[in-house]
Amino acid sequence: MNIDIRAVHFTLKEETRQYLDRKIARIHNAENMIIDLLITLTHDRDFQAEATVNFRWGVSIHVKETAFEINPAIDKLVDVLDQKITKEKEKAKEKR
Repeated sequence: MNIDIRAVHFTLKEETRQYLDRKIARIHNAENMIIDLLITLTHDRDFQAEATVNFRWGVSIHVKETAFEINPAIDKLVDVLDQKITKEKEKAKEKR
């Protein structure tokens, strides 16, 4: 699984990067099904966290969350991402 994390309009602190890595560790149960995980963190007035997941069978999932602080934005993003990945995993199992 390739993980690409980008920060737009701000510098990503090492503590925030480590926090994000701990959160991403929750989805490692689907690691063999995911090709790319692209995360973009943007700061304008609020923090916006976006993630795109590309599965090996050609399906892509895009999730976008917004919050006033960076850590709650990451929390919401990973929660929704975990649910969507689990749902896609179940769909793939049913098709077999």
